[in-house]
Amino acid sequence: MDTRTLGELLDTLGEPALRLLTAPSGLTTPVTEVLLYDAHAPFPDRAPGALLLAVGVRADAAGGLVDTAAAARMAGLVVRGGDGPSSGQGPSSEQGSSSEQGLASEHGLADGHGLADAVARARERGLALLTVDEDAAWHHVHLLLAGAVGARPSLAGGAALGDLFSLAGAVATAVGGATVIEDPRQRILAHSAIPGQPVDEPRRQGILGRQVPGSPENTEQYRVLFASQGPVRLPALSPEELPRLAIAVRAGGETLGSLWVVDDGTLAPDAEEALSQGASTAALLLLRARAAQELSRHMTGDLLRRLLDGTAEPATAAERLGLAPGTPVRVAAFALEGAAGAPDGEQAALRLLDLVRLQCEARYGRHACVLVDGVVYALLPGTYGRAGERQRRLAEDIVRRAGQALRVPVRAGLGDVVPEVAEVRGSREDADLVLRVLGPEETVAAMEEVRARAVLLRLSELLGERRELAAGAWRDIVAYDAGHGTDYARTLVCWLDAGCDMARAARLLAVHPNTCRYRLRQARTQLGIDLDDPDERLVLWLQLRTLAGLRGAGA
Repeated sequence: MDTRTLGELLDTLGEPALRLLTAPSGLTTPVTEVLLYDAHAPFPDRAPGALLLAVGVRADAAGGLVDTAAAARMAGLVVRGGDGPSSGQGPSSEQGSSSEQGLASEHGLADGHGLADAVARARERGLALLTVDEDAAWHHVHLLLAGAVGARPSLAGGAALGDLFSLAGAVATAVGGATVIEDPRQRILAHSAIPGQPVDEPRRQGILGRQVPGSPENTEQYRVLFASQGPVRLPALSPEELPRLAIAVRAGGETLGSLWVVDDGTLAPDAEEALSQGASTAALLLLRARAAQELSRHMTGDLLRRLLDGTAEPATAAERLGLAPGTPVRVAAFALEGAAGAPDGEQAALRLLDLVRLQCEARYGRHACVLVDGVVYALLPGTYGRAGERQRRLAEDIVRRAGQALRVPVRAGLGDVVPEVAEVRGSREDADLVLRVLGPEETVAAMEEVRARAVLLRLSELLGERRELAAGAWRDIVAYDAGHGTDYARTLVCWLDAGCDMARAARLLAVHPNTCRYRLRQARTQLGIDLDDPDERLVLWLQLRTLAGLRGAGA
């Protein structure tokens, strides 16, 4: 069986959306459900395996809640706070107070003493302690975490979920036994609640955890079920369990899930026929939910595509994307390095789209991502300062995870923040430009970090397109070097790069300063260039740098 663990949640969502401070019981701790903390509501006496989202509680003030959650035997506590790099799997339980103070500083929290106390209490009580980013909305975090552990089915919306519960009730009435609907990973999507129908303890635990408890015997029953074309009667696996009547839910040969009915010996005579009809209806509902989800993603992606190429009406697009008027935005571009021409390049690009979408949804909720010409674009809410730095770390995290998953290097470029959706096209052009100017050892950069390189690249394209801009003395210098074996062009570039400092230019060229002076004097004499004119020096430097592709610094 595929029970969710704390480690799997971190692998699924990961930084920067979710950071681990400590996990004294290890990353294999099972997580059965996700709960929202409400300071004004009664706290559950027991909630084994629950992950509590501490709405309104910061990490540096979580000590008291740690005690309460541990007493309820919860698996972990998630609080707001933390803006620094993660500590991986968290500090070990043997670390002392000095390490905890360092952790507080590492996570950039206001009160290191408060965080140290919370971490120490969590370790002492065996409770995992995690943080979410300052930008993360609690309902988005809940949606993603609950979906990951199976506490909420990943359906398109409440209507589809309600339909499945209604179907479970209808099947239970027709068949005569308590019914659940599961997905292929044995997560319980819906269950019946007909009064008087017996429910044994394994079923009760499955409903509470939204996940069927795993065992080798259970695995064998699922193997038998999915190998059968119709209803299957399965024996009880323990004295405290009742037999089951089950059927796989399929559509077009694809297994979408299964229906399970508790058989206490009083099922209806036509139970198998009624269950078969229920499976057909369940297949339609699951397909409809999947289609609705995919349609929503397709429409959002198509809208972003039109925004990127400038053909969408900005006000309407902003409204459909849930952006308030005047909301600043920026575009992030992700590309696979060298995979465009590979046989499986298109499939890898689609997988990259899924990875980018998952990470962006974990941070921002419903999100616009689209694949265009092998590049995945994501529309991010445009922010400045530390929030902008968090977006860069998000891009770094996506690049790292995607590279590991796809086994192909991934690069990312962040465009400039633009003041409104109407200017998204410009931010997309920035992001594309950043991808083009990234160096061999660079994987992620924002436009402000590589602006000089981007400007020079654009200038080289502009100068090369216009005859009058591409003409000039630079051609004569390059031609003279080619014909006479001289090195005047590179000497000029090094001298200009060095701010006309002869000693620095000589160091760049690895020659004596007198050699540098001689070359410049000869260039003046042989080619008639006026190095005393600042305008001529500027144009000559631009043309040699952009059109001739010469560099002095680092050459």
